[in-house]
Amino acid sequence: MRKILFGLLLFALHSFAQTSFEPIESPVYNFLERTAAQGYIELDDILKPYSRNYIFQKLEELENKKEQLSPLEQKELNFFMDDYYLEAEVEINSQDKTEITGDKNKLNILPYEDEIKYGTYSGFLKDPLERYRLYTYKDDLFKFSVDPVLGVSFGQRDGASRVWYRSGITFSGYIGKNFGFNFMYYDNTERGDKIDRTKSFSPERGVTLSRQFDNKVEYSEVRTNLSYSWNWGSVTIGKDFMNWGYGKSGQIVLSDKAPSFPFIRLDVRPAEWISFNYFHAWLKSEVLDSNSTYPTYWADHSRILDTQKYLASHTISIFPFEGFSVSLGESIVYSDRLELAYLTPIMFFRLADHFLSDNNNNKGANSQFFFNVSSRNHLPNTHLYASLFIDEIRLSELFNSQGQKNQIGFTIGASTTNLPLNNIDFEIEYTKVYPYVYQHFIPTQTYASDKYSLGHWIGYNSDIFYSSLNYRIIRGLKLKGWIQYIRKGDEGNVEDQYSVPQPPFLFGLRKNYTNFGFDVEFEIKHNFFVNFNYASWQQEFEISKGIFEQSDYNEFNFSINYGLR
Repeated sequence: MRKILFGLLLFALHSFAQTSFEPIESPVYNFLERTAAQGYIELDDILKPYSRNYIFQKLEELENKKEQLSPLEQKELNFFMDDYYLEAEVEINSQDKTEITGDKNKLNILPYEDEIKYGTYSGFLKDPLERYRLYTYKDDLFKFSVDPVLGVSFGQRDGASRVWYRSGITFSGYIGKNFGFNFMYYDNTERGDKIDRTKSFSPERGVTLSRQFDNKVEYSEVRTNLSYSWNWGSVTIGKDFMNWGYGKSGQIVLSDKAPSFPFIRLDVRPAEWISFNYFHAWLKSEVLDSNSTYPTYWADHSRILDTQKYLASHTISIFPFEGFSVSLGESIVYSDRLELAYLTPIMFFRLADHFLSDNNNNKGANSQFFFNVSSRNHLPNTHLYASLFIDEIRLSELFNSQGQKNQIGFTIGASTTNLPLNNIDFEIEYTKVYPYVYQHFIPTQTYASDKYSLGHWIGYNSDIFYSSLNYRIIRGLKLKGWIQYIRKGDEGNVEDQYSVPQPPFLFGLRKNYTNFGFDVEFEIKHNFFVNFNYASWQQEFEISKGIFEQSDYNEFNFSINYGLR
């Protein structure tokens, strides 16, 4: 009977879950994706970031299949497992203080007759798994770790030097069996002769500038999440980056091009074959709300408010058989006031918009549909994926060139790992975004935040072919060579967006970009990165029909970072 009661107690402890999110830049994502492509684990990864507990669960699954991994993958697994001391079940024998852990360094589990209880750990610089941290604390109620964020980068772009500094702090932890939290804050300063952080046509993340000078810009970033979790779901309030779908050159549906935004998020997995995600976000419209602007006691200094802008999105994913998933999602961008209908996770947003707007486009919102299919290891060691983003479509006129008004974008791609040789990965991808996708004639309802697209950074009326070859030399050290070719047409005007038929793909004067380069990255210790990257950019701008001007420039950067890549 005592054995049964003890077993029930352990089951009860594991029936609860905690959620603290891992930054989407973490190399553990690539590791999990590679092992999933080989069929070792299943991933529910349509929406990132993942929780650290979910990552630890997948690492434990790989631990049970460790002998199937390559020697380098085994070393990578050991390395990543050492990062999850707070998530591992660590107990202590009250008699001899011997730690008992569920990680890769398993010690002999004491028999149930011995008195077992959670111990308390408090320490600086290293945790019990030899992972360097500024400070770590863990007891039966509260788990907490804190680290600095530090970085410096030196480089040159188009003949102009560039220096970048980063400093801040990050911490994460858990309270009890259900609450998890994480926080990251860092300041950035960039100096150089040709710095322009306002560019939207760039794979670099957009930023909200704090101050801008002739040769210096300053900006900050904060990410934070507070979650309540149970064994089949979680609810989160936070401010962070999110990615929807797959894409090596960028995401067609939801990317991290725009600065992070605040949101509430719901994730549920009621059965192994189905999952559901919902979030409601508060975006930056950058559109003045003149009716809410009012004077202050300081002459000529009015209180200025922007029009409120929101995004609601939900996705259902089905896993019909091993290695295969289908996801269907819907989102809506709306403005002016908060609507209860869009705070309902299982609402049909488009029909709610019909109700709220009386089918008047001037009163309505901007809705989107998206679809993703993923196949892993059905071709050995290969991940095949495709995403479709529908901004507007007329199915009845789909094959009628005179009536078309189909504003869609799509991505198709494939990645292989350990083929034909171990430790080599190959990626190939094509993305096409038709004219006027992401746009809207009401400026507060474009698919954007803070003037940056929420979708793919290349924007509309453009396409990109991308390919890369990655070689993992030793644990933490990898070399990547890549090439991409981009075509981009004219921006057009709002009247053409609503004309029938729509303008053809790549209408107007074109811009062509041929870019290639290589990256070297070495994660020496956990979150301690040394990077070198080089890129060559060849640009062709059409000045009149068929006549192009060409310009080329090179770029290289060397950086050392701790806490964030």
